[in-house]
Amino acid sequence: MQGKIIKGIGGFYYVHDGHANVYECRAKGIFRNQNLKPLVGDNVEMDILDENTFTGNVAEILPRKNELIRPAVANVDQALVIFAARAPKPNFNLLDRFLVMMEQQNLPTIICFNKCDLMKEDETDEYCRIYQSAGYTVKLVSVYQNHGLDDLRDLLRGKTTVMAGPSGVGKSSLMNSWNPQAEMKTGEISRKIQRGKHTTRHSELFYMEKETFLMDTPGFTSLGLFLQDERELSQYYPEFGSFQDSCRFPDCVHVGERECGIKSAVEDGQISPIRYENYLQLYQEIKNTRKY
Repeated sequence: MQGKIIKGIGGFYYVHDGHANVYECRAKGIFRNQNLKPLVGDNVEMDILDENTFTGNVAEILPRKNELIRPAVANVDQALVIFAARAPKPNFNLLDRFLVMMEQQNLPTIICFNKCDLMKEDETDEYCRIYQSAGYTVKLVSVYQNHGLDDLRDLLRGKTTVMAGPSGVGKSSLMNSWNPQAEMKTGEISRKIQRGKHTTRHSELFYMEKETFLMDTPGFTSLGLFLQDERELSQYYPEFGSFQDSCRFPDCVHVGERECGIKSAVEDGQISPIRYENYLQLYQEIKNTRKY
């Protein structure tokens, strides 16, 4: 029987059969000999040991379409990154870090701002403009008011999506609104620091409907970028591409050069100053890390 690994804990792998059942499985020893570890998201062949207790063994890992390092998951179609529009205010530097990570892994990303009911219309327009002009799909939702959730869910249908974002932005609440059976714990927001308590302890895929899985990942507050050379960074900013030909020097890194197409595009309002400022910060961070 074939299925998909939705969770792995303590040497056990929980395999969804694509219908309604989840089997608790062990992985055969042959995987250790092959230095191959089953991952959440793997499509597998399993041998059923007992249909009454839903137990079995993972007999074969089917070929992977892709494999992400952070989070460790296989066969992902897209990423959904969720930030709160307010309470707490979005950290655009953290968002851009995540987008660079997903660009590195060639993964399309949907950006979702929750709690849009707390924002003014001109603010929501600005959020959309920043990232839509960079080529990303942006959705504004309010779990509290049940606004925009159906449109967002349509983008997930028929795909395996990895969902990420800081704690306290409503990831668990969003999942619970779509799939109450997930029974994800919803954390409270600390009134003092306006930040959520971590509620997700491990990565897990949740079955939404036929061929549709959503993976929640532990909340992050910081992300390190694994780039060997700061000069690589610009290739992970999609909106830079059409302006780089205007740079005077072919090896322009868009930082201190005078005749730079990217800097000119920022001055002309064609590239968001927020995105560019984050680029400069990340560039310097990678450069300093490599130096030491």
